[in-house]
Amino acid sequence: MCTCLSLKNKDFYFGRNLDLDYSFNEQVAITPRRYEFKLKNGNTFYNNYALIGMATVYDEYPLYAEAINEKGLGMAGLNYPFHDMYPEPREGKNNISPFEFIPYILGQCVSVKEAREILKDLWLDNVAYSDKLPLTVLHFMIADKDECIVIEHGKDGLMIYDNPYGVMTNNPSFPYHLENIKNYMHLSSDNSENRISKNIDIKPYGEGMGAIGLPGDFSSASRFIKTSFLKLNSYSDTDENSNVAQFFHILDSVVMVRGSVITGNNHYDITTYSCCANASKGIYYYKTYDNLGISAVNLFNEDLNGNKLIVYPLNKELMITYHN
Repeated sequence: MCTCLSLKNKDFYFGRNLDLDYSFNEQVAITPRRYEFKLKNGNTFYNNYALIGMATVYDEYPLYAEAINEKGLGMAGLNYPFHDMYPEPREGKNNISPFEFIPYILGQCVSVKEAREILKDLWLDNVAYSDKLPLTVLHFMIADKDECIVIEHGKDGLMIYDNPYGVMTNNPSFPYHLENIKNYMHLSSDNSENRISKNIDIKPYGEGMGAIGLPGDFSSASRFIKTSFLKLNSYSDTDENSNVAQFFHILDSVVMVRGSVITGNNHYDITTYSCCANASKGIYYYKTYDNLGISAVNLFNEDLNGNKLIVYPLNKELMITYHN
């Protein structure tokens, strides 16, 4: 399970919680502009734009979970279980495997508007990276400072939805979340008011009562509501530290704590990592389940005209500052 978030407060930020019951040997990966992507359809392309994000690196190939590019476009793949597997390649279409989707879009597009054009002819097929790395059914969120979309696949091709909330979680399909949030129109960051009757004097007994009914469980539907509510009512100063802290506070509200979610194979789902990328400046921040401190990698501190993948192992060890 996962939660994805985009937020604009002067600069544009993009990130997510990745919730799993295992590690996929994730690393921060930078793909420079001249890195050669060899696609499963036999074609090869080079990035127009450098990328930074979290990936499994297999045979020097980055399998991105999410990333931003140097132009400020972000994209993430989130678990989409209980839905049909991707279809067979389609003749006459631009066939792309889902594991190629993120670099294919971010390597060529500067905006959601440009991504929409590429998506018109694109077909996500069922070709896996290898027998050892089978496909996982995902749906995707793409966002820039101006707009956000969600992409889901079906038997007849891709379905593209405008996303006015800039938030995405998991199944059901995205139209369900757009309808379900209507059940929470009564929520407010203001204090509650007496709507029972004008004939009786009732006053709230504390702050925060306008949000009574805000979901707190770990289901994808509830995480969508809670994250959307917090984002849409978010307030912070516009400096970098304030924005990064605020972004992580929103994600922290829906993290999975070990023991709170037991999977079908009797493992524990946890928030393996949380990330926040300043897409305007190319800075990728992250923290892990065991290391609550924030680490960062700056895309523009590397030679982006190279052709070799650049990777950074995660800082997973908790660092505690003692005051005495």
